[in-house]
Amino acid sequence: MTAIRRYLPSWLSSYAALYILFLYLPVIFLPIFSINTAATPKFPLSGVTLHWYEDLPRTPALIDATWNSLLVGVSASILSTVLGILAARSITRYRYPGRRTINGLIMAPLVLPEVIVAISMLLVMLQLGLSLSLFTVVLGHVLVCIPYSMTVLTSGFEGFDRSLDEASADLGESAFGTFRRVTLPMVAPAIISSLLVCFTISLDEFIIAFFLTGTEATLPIYIWGQLRFAAKLPGVLALGTLLLFASFVLMTVAEILRRRAARRTQNEGGLYA
Repeated sequence: MTAIRRYLPSWLSSYAALYILFLYLPVIFLPIFSINTAATPKFPLSGVTLHWYEDLPRTPALIDATWNSLLVGVSASILSTVLGILAARSITRYRYPGRRTINGLIMAPLVLPEVIVAISMLLVMLQLGLSLSLFTVVLGHVLVCIPYSMTVLTSGFEGFDRSLDEASADLGESAFGTFRRVTLPMVAPAIISSLLVCFTISLDEFIIAFFLTGTEATLPIYIWGQLRFAAKLPGVLALGTLLLFASFVLMTVAEILRRRAARRTQNEGGLYA
């Protein structure tokens, strides 16, 4: 038993290293093949070039898809964060019947098959008489992003010192004024983290956009369309590398801000803890 305990930490470390390697090894090949001079991703590389990156700004369809994704991402992140603030504040501050059930329903999109959610959203949009457009994509992304926003914001609200609200009320401030002047500044890092997380999820999301988009494609839809042509593959690899780098930076900043919010409120729970 002592021998098992002695070798268990090293075994777990090896397992974790192999797991991370298996998970991220395909991703590492993406930037490598994106600088290959040949259109076919294979080893050894035919040469090194940045030609595929230089061609990206000269592609009008890509520029349009980028602006569409930015518009959808910003809109979805703002709406999701606003709704997440209200829900997280309600769940962490008040106790009422059905609170856990409501919280579970809000988190349901995390465990439901995304294709089922997308088809359900499509049916609802058609029944409401809405034409498929970027607006319907934003609505779908809000549904998917709210659980992530809730998780990040709950971390910021749970450890909030209620005595600060009471002190503000004693000084004559209204409930809304207290929320605006005291609560929001305290959880500002969590709010910014939520915005970044939701924007990243919306930027990379494909299935919801595939079912709900109209004639205006987002970046994932554009990439999907380009994969039908072998000659377009190098450009797709270059674009994927840029998206991978942007997602990594945004998620890193979001995690730093989430941890700052957790330290501020003396709470270390949340999405990545």
